[in-house]
Amino acid sequence: MSLSYEKVEQAAASVGPGPAPVLYLRDGAGVPCYLKTHYWWAYIHPRAVRLFERQWLTNLILWGNYGRLVDVIDVLPIQLDNLRRKLPPDAPVRLLRMDSTRLAVPDARYDRALVFFLLHEQPSYDRERTLGEVMRVVRPGGTIVIVDYARPRWWHPLRYLWRPLLAALEPFALDLWRRDVADLLPRARAIRHLRKQSYFGGLYQKVVATRGSGAV
Repeated sequence: MSLSYEKVEQAAASVGPGPAPVLYLRDGAGVPCYLKTHYWWAYIHPRAVRLFERQWLTNLILWGNYGRLVDVIDVLPIQLDNLRRKLPPDAPVRLLRMDSTRLAVPDARYDRALVFFLLHEQPSYDRERTLGEVMRVVRPGGTIVIVDYARPRWWHPLRYLWRPLLAALEPFALDLWRRDVADLLPRARAIRHLRKQSYFGGLYQKVVATRGSGAV
């Protein structure tokens, strides 16, 4: 994946194969309505951007499992602008404003893709469409890495604290407690190899898939 940091680009929502039954759930600027309804407090409000722009807070939210991560695609300009301010001038990163359910990217463009803590924020229809798009833009033999929440072990003390918090603040996150991310990926020839690992008592999961040669 070759990236260059020059400007924020807006992807046309009409680009991409197949029907797009979820487009009516976007506002006039292309922002998903579920973000405005459920996540305005975390991503959209300017004060939220300033509040959560603290490494110690991110580390606290992830229960001490924070690493050095970079997002290059987001549907919200405020998040892309925030990232741009943090990057050094010579950073080899291009910030793209895109809807993950309709990526304005040619088929088999990338060698690898990382989906980091995105799926738990999406309704099921957006989640499945996002995974389909990720599969489409990764070349055969490429790697797809998905990191997100999972259902903790029964003995995990945070299981009983985290569940009501997720239910109140992130209403789609508990879907990943009920169904493995690996089960959402297309199988047959579309996936050549699949590996899943659990972390922190099962609270987090990492799924690594090798793209097969079959169609999605």
